Amino acid sequence: MKILIIEDEIGIANFLRDGLEDENYSVDIAHDGLRGLELATNRIYDLILADWMLPGISGIDITKQIRKSNKKIPIIFLTAKDTVQDTVAGLEAGANDYIKKPFQFEELLARIKVQLRKEEEELTNLSFEDLTLDTTTHQVFRDGTEINLTKKEFSLLYFLLKNKGKVCTRNDIIKEVWEINFETDSSSLDVYINFLRKKLETKNGENIIQTIRGIGYIIRERE
Repeated sequence: MKILIIEDEIGIANFLRDGLEDENYSVDIAHDGLRGLELATNRIYDLILADWMLPGISGIDITKQIRKSNKKIPIIFLTAKDTVQDTVAGLEAGANDYIKKPFQFEELLARIKVQLRKEEEELTNLSFEDLTLDTTTHQVFRDGTEINLTKKEFSLLYFLLKNKGKVCTRNDIIKEVWEINFETDSSSLDVYINFLRKKLETKNGENIIQTIRGIGYIIRERE
């Protein structure tokens, strides 16, 4: 699981990163709003922790921008603001939860796990065009025909479908599907992509997994 922390107080950001990495999360940090928005809109994350008051652009405005293209990613506000009006404003902007500074790390971790669990529960059935994937039965169908996938092929397709419309970098795929660092040989990724393409290929040779040369792969509508 990958988490983005947008926090201008370096001490707090580093404290959160260290705690989350100890819990086996992968973490990126942005110390200002503009950088945070850039990362949030160009990389794949499972959850975002955002301070309210940030240099450049506020956490509220970041959330509004993210929600224009990504409705599901959980966002938790970290802030000293604690009035009812502030809480309502944060939630109406699109935040999923709200925790007041100072806070106990254990409470934040519990809230993170709740949000990630909700997200996973919502992603039991994924689809694209005539392709469907069901995580509860571990079945994949294309045009009504079941396609038998290995466990790794299923995990790879799930990750691509979960992020359909967004470029999945080789780095992100390796970390999420293989759960290893990108420094290792990534040739197995190309092998599994080819396996998937052959199994998902239609009679006329069309396939839904597109290569973004030098970056990674994406599932999206063809232009």
